[in-house]
Amino acid sequence: MGFASYAQAEAKLEIYGFTQLDYIQDFNRVDPKWQDTLRPSKIAPTDGAYGSDGQASLSAKQSRLGIQTWLPLSGEDLFTRLEFDFFGVGSDEGQTTPRLRHAYGQWGSWLAGQTNSLFMDGDIFPNMLDYWGPIGMAFYRNPQIRWTPMRGNQSLSIAIERPGDDIDPGQVRTIDPDVVTNAQKDEKLPDLTAQWKSAGDWGHFQIAGIVRQVGFETKTGNHEPSDSKTGWGVDVTGSVKTGSGKIMAGVVTGEGIASYMNDGGTDMGPEGSLGNLSVKVVPLTAFLVYYDHNWNEKLMSTIGFSQSEVKNTDLQNDDAFKRGQYASINLVSTPVKNFMYGGEFLWGSRMSKDDTTTHDQRIQITMKYSFSSLDFK
Repeated sequence: MGFASYAQAEAKLEIYGFTQLDYIQDFNRVDPKWQDTLRPSKIAPTDGAYGSDGQASLSAKQSRLGIQTWLPLSGEDLFTRLEFDFFGVGSDEGQTTPRLRHAYGQWGSWLAGQTNSLFMDGDIFPNMLDYWGPIGMAFYRNPQIRWTPMRGNQSLSIAIERPGDDIDPGQVRTIDPDVVTNAQKDEKLPDLTAQWKSAGDWGHFQIAGIVRQVGFETKTGNHEPSDSKTGWGVDVTGSVKTGSGKIMAGVVTGEGIASYMNDGGTDMGPEGSLGNLSVKVVPLTAFLVYYDHNWNEKLMSTIGFSQSEVKNTDLQNDDAFKRGQYASINLVSTPVKNFMYGGEFLWGSRMSKDDTTTHDQRIQITMKYSFSSLDFK
């Protein structure tokens, strides 16, 4: 993350980033708002749902701009980081617009702000050209307050993080539409996360966990119906360095944790019948295996496979996400320090609750030009 456990000799400020252009030739179709990256959950749930096969796209959304500072204070650096890219999400889906990635500060053992959740491992994210990346890993940047009592090669961190429930109303839209109309998230408590990590010249090993409340209430006089459940998750990840590369792998499982996954699923879904409706935290299991290989000092490749699968509830719709798979292989060249280009083949599949399965294949060509204010000294 760019943290320092000791003070720099003097205060330092860096402005950094890159401009990037991605040419994507899709041979199938995904949700048009998400055509600039491959998310299995956004693959058409049925053939032809988003139009005829084939779509070309050129995008600069991955371009990035950041500022980070180091200020020596009492033997420790006060470190701050502010970083944006331009890949619109949420209400900005499909738009090229600033998106906040990091906004935090750290001094000593304490960090506050938005950055990577403790319930993830950024060190297993492969060297890819695709923006979103593998489906089968926890990946979420979240506002938090974090305490790290152990730092160094053996580290331990604990945090409270912003709650954010993803609830699928499913067939309740038809059974009792008033409940869906008046329902709202019930987020009374922050999510509790923890992470232990061991790192060395050989690679690293990490275990992370989360406990969270997932619930809803309705905008009525007595706020009924309402319900809440306990979500939990365990994420076991690691990497092993080889003579010419690195193997990365991870397994994550739990209930009510889809909000923290890189893609696919929902935290809570409905079950039961008319007059006896209830909700359930949705079980999820996912994994990732990837390999980064250095052909020489200027040429490298990444290959791997990833999957995420949920256990749908009785009253989720037939087209609800059930399983996603993701695979890729690339060849990337860095002929000089600040310039990179490469090509990547990507494949993804989406299975719905009713076992309908669709696929997407695409090729991505990328050129990236990096910069740092430190290069101008």
